[in-house]
Amino acid sequence: MNLLLDTHIWLWSQLEPKKLGRRVMAELSNTANELWISPVSVWEALTLMQKGRVRVENPFGWAKRYTEQLREAPLTSEIVMAGLALSLPHADPADRFLAATAKVLGLTLVTADRNLLDFSEIATLPNR
Repeated sequence: MNLLLDTHIWLWSQLEPKKLGRRVMAELSNTANELWISPVSVWEALTLMQKGRVRVENPFGWAKRYTEQLREAPLTSEIVMAGLALSLPHADPADRFLAATAKVLGLTLVTADRNLLDFSEIATLPNR
């Protein structure tokens, strides 16, 4: 399975793994699965770190270290246009980019976000 990690899932997997459900933990550990990250999630995580909402030493080094083990999804004009065309119930631009990335690239979005889990246009793996 090709899994796109929502920002909070990526952060939890590295900083608070106890927040991950059993199935998500198993799928993230399964070497047959390919794990993907969006540059939008890197931006979102670094923004949270700059605001002090997520604390790590050397945020840029942290992000570099924990993105190297993942496949980076491109942020293309096709994904941007797909994001604007989505019928998401809220306007969060990061969620739009992540949902569009999953849709365009055929990835399964791993998330705990109810708005994204209820969105039928993409495949999701719920963190429960």
